[in-house]
Order: sequence, then C-alpha cells, then structure tokens
Amino acid sequence: MAAASAQQHRRPKRRRLALALSLSLSSSPTPTPVAPPLDTLADELLFLVLDRVAQADPRALKSFALASRACHAAESRHRRTLRPLRADLLHAALVRYPCATRLDLSLCARVPDAALASASSSSCSALRAVDLSRSRGFGAAGAAALAAACPGLADLDLSNGVDLGDAAAAEVARAKGLRRLSLARWKTLTDMGLGCVVVGCTELRELSLKWCLGVSDLAIQLLALKCRKLTSLDLSYTMITKDSFPPIMKLPNLQQLTLVGCIGIDDDALGSLEKECSKSLQVLDLSQCQNITDVGVSSILKSVPNLLELDLSYCCPVTPPMVRIFQKVPKLRTLKLEGCKFMADGLKAIGTSCVSLRELSLSKCSGVMDTELSFAMSRLKNLLKLDITCCRNITDVLLVAITSSCTSLISLRMESCSRVSSGALQLIGKHCSHLEELDLTDSDLDDEGLKPLAKCSKLSSLKIGICLKISDEGLTQIGRSCPKLRDIDLYRCGGLCDDGIIQIAQGCPMLESINLSYCTEITDRSLISLSKCAKLNTLEIRGCPMITSSGLSEIAMGCRLLSKLDIKKCFEINDVGMLYLSQFSHSLRQVEVEPCDVWKQQSQDVLVR
Repeated sequence: MAAASAQQHRRPKRRRLALALSLSLSSSPTPTPVAPPLDTLADELLFLVLDRVAQADPRALKSFALASRACHAAESRHRRTLRPLRADLLHAALVRYPCATRLDLSLCARVPDAALASASSSSCSALRAVDLSRSRGFGAAGAAALAAACPGLADLDLSNGVDLGDAAAAEVARAKGLRRLSLARWKTLTDMGLGCVVVGCTELRELSLKWCLGVSDLAIQLLALKCRKLTSLDLSYTMITKDSFPPIMKLPNLQQLTLVGCIGIDDDALGSLEKECSKSLQVLDLSQCQNITDVGVSSILKSVPNLLELDLSYCCPVTPPMVRIFQKVPKLRTLKLEGCKFMADGLKAIGTSCVSLRELSLSKCSGVMDTELSFAMSRLKNLLKLDITCCRNITDVLLVAITSSCTSLISLRMESCSRVSSGALQLIGKHCSHLEELDLTDSDLDDEGLKPLAKCSKLSSLKIGICLKISDEGLTQIGRSCPKLRDIDLYRCGGLCDDGIIQIAQGCPMLESINLSYCTEITDRSLISLSKCAKLNTLEIRGCPMITSSGLSEIAMGCRLLSKLDIKKCFEINDVGMLYLSQFSHSLRQVEVEPCDVWKQQSQDVLVR
C-alpha cells in the first residue's frame, strides 16, 4: 500500500511538468525555418552558383565537390569541359563527369591508343568536341575507338598529326555527324584518305587541310561534290592548282576560303573564275600567294560580289587599277595589305573605291606616305580599326588627318612610327575617345600624351613599351580613368616606379595581363598591389632585379588564375617563391626562368610539375 500511495503521489507531479512544458512551447516564438539542402535546388540555380565560383577560382570547384555528397553530384553534373593533365587520367575523368561535352587533351603530349580505347568503356556519349591538336602517340586504332565511343561527336581537332595518314582518316570517316574537322599538318595524307573522309562525313561545315601536302586537285574536286554544306575551307600551303577552283567556288554555302601560301595559285587560276560567281563567299585569304599579281586579284574580285573581308598580305604590289576593281565589292569591310608595296596613287584609290571599309591594315607596307594616306583617311570616315605598324615614313601630318576624320576608331596600332612627335600623339586622346585598343610601342609618347587618354574610358588594351619618356605621373592618369583596362604592355619603360603600377592595380580591377619586363625600378610593392587583381593570368617581370620571392609569393596567393609567368633575370627570386607557386598557382601553364645553379632540387621539382 505504501508503494501504491507513492506512485499516486508522483503522478500529479508528472502532470504538472507536462503542463508546464506545453505552456512553454506554446509561448515560445516560431522557430526559424531551416534553409533547404542543395539537393532541393533546381540544377539551373545551382549551376549559376557554380559558374560564379569557377570564374573566381576554378580550383574552388574541387572544394565544393568535397563538401557533401550532394555537392559532389552537383559538380559532376555541372562540368562541361574536361582538361586532364595526363592521358592515364582520361578514363577516370569521363566516369566522374558523364555530362561533359568537350574533351581537351592539349595538355597531354602523348595519348596512346589504349587511352582512347578506354573511353569506349566509360560513359562518354555526351561528348560533342575533342581536341587532340597537341597530342601524339595514337594512330588509326585510337581514332577508331574515339569514333565508336562518341556517337554524337561534332567537333574534332586532330591538327599536327604528322604521323597520321590514310588509315587514320578512314577511321575518322566513321564519325558521320562531324560538323568541324581539322586535319592540319597531316603531311602523309593522300587523296585516298581524304576521299574516305568526305564520303563518310557529308555533314561537314568547317574543314582545315592546312599543310596537307599529299592532297591534290582530285580529292578537292570530290570534296566539293560530296560536302555541299561546307561554310569554311582552309587549303593553306597545299599543292592545289587552278583545277580545284571552279568546283570550290560552286559550293553553295561557302563563306570563308583560306589559301595562304598556295604556290600553285596564280593569275591563270584566278582568271579561270571570271565566269563563276560565288554569292555566298564573304572572307577570302590570299596572303603569301607569291605567284599572284594585281591582274589575278582583279579577276577574282569580279566573282565575289558579297565579299566582306579580303587579305592580300605579302602578296602583290598594290596598283590603282587593282584597287579600282574593289568597287565591284561594295560590301567590303576589312582589307588587309600587310607587307605589300604601294605603287603611285594606290592609297588614294583605296580612299576612292573602298568608302565602306571598317578595318584597314597597312602594317610593314612600303610606299606609305603622308599625302596619299591622308587623302584616304579623309574618305574613310567610318573606319573603326587602323594598323600602320612600322610605317616609318609617316609624320604628324598623317596623325592630324586620322584624328580629324576617323573619330570613331576603336583600334589604332602604330608601333615604331618614330617620326610622329609627342605633341601629335596628344591628338589621339583628344579626338578618338572611343578607342578600345591602342599600340604606341617604341614611339615618342610622354606624360603629356598619356593624360588626354584619360578620355578613353573604354580602353581595354594599351601597349606603350619602349616609351622612355613616360613616368608614374602619366601612368597614374590611365589608372584613374580606364577601369576597363585588361592588357597593358610597359616593356622597357625605365622611367616607371612602383607608384604608377600601384595606381594601375587599384584602378583597373579587370586587369588580365601586364608586361613589366626590364622596368628596373619596380619592387615588391608593385607585385603586392597587383596581387589584388584576381583576374590576372599573365605576368612578365623579366629583368626586374629588385623583385624578390616576397612579391612573387603575394602574386601566387592572390592571382589564382595565373597561367603565364616570366621571371627570367630576377635573381632575387629563390626557392621560397617557387614553393609558393607550387602551392597556390594551380592554373600555371608556362614559366620562363633563368637557369641557375643556386636553385635547389625543390625548385626543379616545381617546374617539372
């Protein structure tokens, strides 16, 4: 009875505790909702997050994948491009990332047939593009395995396959869905192998046969018959003759034809096209075709009424009769005449006949004088890009004409125009405020010429190397006024110190490439400021004796996208700096260093890695 009474005594106490607990719960605030796990988010939202992460630091994707199983699976579905470091990692990479659509093997110097055969045992049906342009070691067996494993393959780059021939081409032909194919430098390829390709891959849109010396007119004629959907064809440095031209020009969709260095193309070949007319052709490249004269150029221009871009660099002298034929192509927008010799009144004819030009390249041309080119500039008021690199006879007179007539320029390249004065260079910034690219390398530019460039707020590329008169004062104006700057070249600008570089780093957050080679006064302060530029991928500091491992370590930790580095003749950089590179610069692909016996095995291991 005593036990029963004790039990009855405890029951009210339990009821009171339960009542108190229920009252406390009812009076407590509503708990904060828990954020949904990653696996409940839509792939579209999750992939947007991963895209942002990859832009900031590609290595961060690995950390994300290790956070949880859901993150691991999401990163696996997100990856679209694979770039393995070694061929033996190919199978594991394809298994890990079954949704990848592009496979880039350019980092693998040797890819044996066995590695490509391993792809057939993994899930790579999603692959649409494969790049083997820098790889060797595979043959016909590897090509066969690749074609069998990737039924949806549309883009295949097999450039530089100097050991590949007809047998490998026959296996490539099994990839029936190919849209883009490069067989550049297949020097043993013959008409037999190319015939297999064009018969099997009739859906081709782009084809490169550059340096395929064994291909003749017979195969090109078959190509024109079978691949009617071609839009781009590169036959540079092949042995084709005039017999190939009529079939090529009859391709109904051909838009781009590249014939660089084709010695078999002469005036007779171009003259044979006078009765043919290609209304689809928009880009024609005849550069370095040394057997062509102005007569042949005049002949072909009559057959391409819708041409937009013409390249005759290092081809033939430019004469007024040839230029007047340009009136037959009223839509011409780009004209490249690099390395050509201008005859009398040739430049004036360009101003009269090519009023619709948007881009004109006269780099390293002879016979370019102020009077004639000034006349052309006065007519080409819609010009957007002008290249007069190494035109050493031009003076201030021409620059006055350019800046007064072509105020819409977005690109001006005038390297080594040494007769243009610093005063005239000031006109560029004052009148051409839309510039995005400017090259004044090896000119008389000084700080007074840099200051007007502050108006060029859209400037993204500035090359002012070997401009010995500029100092921190002028460079500071650029840093304060050009926030979109991505590429700056200050090679051998000996008057610069840290202050100018610091202003560039602070004012140009989108900076991707900077060349400070032989700027002997800069120190680690410059590198510490540049380490804040997260997008920096190219840094050249060759011959900067005051740079040490301390500055390089800051770059390694801050610039995770760094891929190209030149530190030759930086003798204060030792093993410590190299160790920081090995730990943080995982995107590094090219390092230029000075061989030195003082370096220890640690540094050598880093370079090998």
